[in-house]
Amino acid sequence: MTRIAILDDYHNVSLKLADWESLPGSPEITVFTDYVGNEDRVAERLAGFDIVAIMRERTPFPASLIRRLPDLRLLVTTGARNASIDLEAAATAGVAVCGTGGSAASTAELAWGLILALTRYIPTEHTSMKTGGWQTRLGRGLGDQTLGIVGLGRLGSQVATVGKAFGMDMIAWSQNMTDAQAEAAGARRVDKAELFETADIITIHLVLSERSRGLVGTAEFAAMKPTACLINTSRGPIVDEAALVDALSSGRIAGAGLDVFDIEPLPADHALRGLDNVVLTPHIGYVAEDVYRIFYTQIVEDIAAYLAGAPIRVITP
Repeated sequence: MTRIAILDDYHNVSLKLADWESLPGSPEITVFTDYVGNEDRVAERLAGFDIVAIMRERTPFPASLIRRLPDLRLLVTTGARNASIDLEAAATAGVAVCGTGGSAASTAELAWGLILALTRYIPTEHTSMKTGGWQTRLGRGLGDQTLGIVGLGRLGSQVATVGKAFGMDMIAWSQNMTDAQAEAAGARRVDKAELFETADIITIHLVLSERSRGLVGTAEFAAMKPTACLINTSRGPIVDEAALVDALSSGRIAGAGLDVFDIEPLPADHALRGLDNVVLTPHIGYVAEDVYRIFYTQIVEDIAAYLAGAPIRVITP
């Protein structure tokens, strides 16, 4: 009998959002709702499973783990890519790796949620109201602000559309961006230095790579206006986290809205949790029912195709 493990289903919804009963052969399906960060425990948990379905980059699959799972034949990740999987090690071990589609809209929406939460002090005012208070902070409107977008792909372009609706002045930068690409999104291309020096709100929409890792650090925070805010819904390591904590705690920048972190889940004693000028969310940019329905439906499709010997959405090294 084929054994299938579904990892890191924090909300215990995977079996409800797709037709797993349609899989041939009545496979044994086990859902794990908790996160296990220790590789020894992950290897022990997954021993004997033929197929593993994983949620984005919650549980990494380095070569050392793949070698410890001799029964593994198919690894299915949500999304079209997953940087936490060692694809070469999987190929060497004869493990097929495939992915799913998804939707960028939910992450762009969350970026705007973080922007509005910061500029209108929504968490602070909510807490005040819940404890019997009234107005406590003077917010700021967006219409006369400059939005700096780092990366104008699918996500960045969607964020730009909303910025245009708010009447913001939009500037953008990435390493390969052209004037035409920026103009098509309603923004003006500038160099990196100008973006960090002039933007009131900077939002990051890049894929994590060796080029983007540590892209925002001490020099960039030093260049930013003291009234500026940083939004990161992409990947934590794009921003130097220690430099960010220093910039926030010293008042070098006004605030940050963060959905992603170097270590996830974010440690309970992390310095970011103690700062009052940050809005934190637990990597929920893609955590929406419509997106999860796409993820799990296509995971079932991939598994069914694999079991039938049909083409699957293979991710290659």
